Amino acid sequence: MPAILTDIRDEIRALKQEKDAVLLAHYYQEGEIQELADIVGDSLHLSRAATKVTASTIVFCGVHFMAETAKILNPAKKVLLPDMLAGCSLADSAPADKLNRYQEMLRINGRRFQTVTYINSTASVKALSDWIVTSGNAEQIIRRVPDDVEILFVPDRHLGQYLSEVTGRKMILWDGACMVHEIFSVGDLLVQKKKLPGSITIAHPECPANIREHSDFVGGTEAMVKYVGTFATPTDFLVATEANMIWRLQSVHPKHRFHPVPGISCACNKCPHMGRNTLEKVRDCLLNGAPEITWQPEFDRAKEVLERSLLR
Repeated sequence: MPAILTDIRDEIRALKQEKDAVLLAHYYQEGEIQELADIVGDSLHLSRAATKVTASTIVFCGVHFMAETAKILNPAKKVLLPDMLAGCSLADSAPADKLNRYQEMLRINGRRFQTVTYINSTASVKALSDWIVTSGNAEQIIRRVPDDVEILFVPDRHLGQYLSEVTGRKMILWDGACMVHEIFSVGDLLVQKKKLPGSITIAHPECPANIREHSDFVGGTEAMVKYVGTFATPTDFLVATEANMIWRLQSVHPKHRFHPVPGISCACNKCPHMGRNTLEKVRDCLLNGAPEITWQPEFDRAKEVLERSLLR
């Protein structure tokens, strides 16, 4: 292990104590960050865990909407994001002004609907929503929407399609997709399955239907960890989600073997936004107390929707 990394890890540990800070990390962060984190999980777990943090400062190693959500649910806490440019292609695909216009068009045309929004969205979009879902609680929330209203699902069309299939609810789907999950190659997956007979394919519901159709299990990252844990004997798993998830799966279930499903051009499906967070940036944000997520006017309405959807 390079000495400089060891030094940075020691600095981060010391700074966490000095600054009364807790480090939260998503499964899609690099393994070296997950290893240092106090809490690691998917969006739902991290959102709920953030509300129970006793430290005065939260350092959120994820992307912008995640840190924003942590601040909304914890107004009194200082919430830091190592790199403010850590965005999300899904959040970018649904600008609040465009969603607002579309909702108004539906109302003008007499459509009665509720807006169910994936957590991968901005606070401004959450403020326009009736429900917020993660891949971990989406099916449960969909079943809470009254049968006599339509569902406008924003912004991931693949997750929306999957939820429509498993719940039987027809939906108006926003045309958004995750840049990482959309590029998995079904052809390469089929080749992998032939090379590894007896292997089990697990896929995130953000994947397109052609990947989900060839998968043995479809579920969010937390569900993947639990599912793999049900296998008693060493097994090969083909993993169709962000590549850093393999680090977590391997660390929790070391007896199994995990193989990334290739993308169209490579087997390196890593989110470039998640990758903006580094150990150096974690250290620097602790040292400087910035970049900080500050309270915005739209957070008040978003807070109400988030609490109803994720905490009750």
